[in-house]
Amino acid sequence: MNYGKIYYADVANGVGIRTALFVSGCTHHCKGCFNPDTWDFNYGDPFTEVEENEIIESLKAAYVAGLTILGGEPMEVVNQAVIRPFLERVKKECPDKTIWIYSGYTWEELTDENNKRCHSEDTQKILEMIDILVDGEFVLAQKNLMHRFKGSTNQRVLDVKKTLESGTPTISEYNG
Repeated sequence: MNYGKIYYADVANGVGIRTALFVSGCTHHCKGCFNPDTWDFNYGDPFTEVEENEIIESLKAAYVAGLTILGGEPMEVVNQAVIRPFLERVKKECPDKTIWIYSGYTWEELTDENNKRCHSEDTQKILEMIDILVDGEFVLAQKNLMHRFKGSTNQRVLDVKKTLESGTPTISEYNG
């Protein structure tokens, strides 16, 4: 997996000061995307143990609330294969930090075992490790800058723990 950028003091993509990892590769190609360079799976640099270590160290700071992974598309199957073991490490070494993922795929698409476009052997484990999923493609016609953590009104900010407990997508308090 490649990544385009890592921000170590991001305040736009989740609650609190966060480390944000922008992965490369996206097949959605949303019209009006704020980050079209990351559509290319080869964009940026390889995500290696060096970057993993730097992110883990950044998360250990008391003022950092957590990690946000966006892109590109973190939930592309090829990206999931790298994200899952990385998140396992984050959960082990920084268990008190929250994890947010932004995905153009919806909860329903991600949890559909027949949807080979975005569901893999890693999907469920990734969902079980995260706190918030901002789901759904960005739709330019529904763009709304009044929402703090989503770009268009069709997108949802889901509380993943409550969603897993209830079995139905549960909107987070941060949905705005």
